[in-house]
Amino acid sequence: MSRIGKLPINIPAGVTVSVSDANVVTVKGKKGEMSQQIDPSIFVKIDNGVVTFEIDEKADVDCKQKQAFHGLYRSLVNNMVVGVSEGYTKQMELVGVGYRVSNQGNILEFSLGYTHPIMLQLPSEMKVETKSERNQNPLIILESCDKQLLGQVCAKIRSFRMPEPYKGKGILFVGEQIRRKSGKSAGAK
Repeated sequence: MSRIGKLPINIPAGVTVSVSDANVVTVKGKKGEMSQQIDPSIFVKIDNGVVTFEIDEKADVDCKQKQAFHGLYRSLVNNMVVGVSEGYTKQMELVGVGYRVSNQGNILEFSLGYTHPIMLQLPSEMKVETKSERNQNPLIILESCDKQLLGQVCAKIRSFRMPEPYKGKGILFVGEQIRRKSGKSAGAK
């Protein structure tokens, strides 16, 4: 049995969870609506504001795969419940001389030291805000109810300028510590 899969999910006020006959879980809340297809080897039960997941012992899937699905789908549905009730937020900062970012709606425009600006169209489910203050690193604040989509977009943005260990320049998450390396001159004696 999966330790994560056994944990029940409490449904907060203002959130509705439903399961269709095709084993699709739909979660609706104030931040949006999400749905997830569940493998037939997992049963989803909703009782008194609590969602639980159980393994179907008769399914034609090996035992380890059932246990993996048990924890996986519980985590995915829990992320959906938290997402539609509270939402997820990520903050990224641009560290480097001349690095800038601006947005017009859901289109981000980066100036990262390349010969051309980089444009990125964000999905419509995401909200974005950029801050550029004097003597501060430019900030990107991303909000979404979909944790998976938010992480994917952050990884895409980060890939434009990965943080490098010598000067610490690049796009990184707020509060992230970069392990710094000494250059050639420190070891050449």
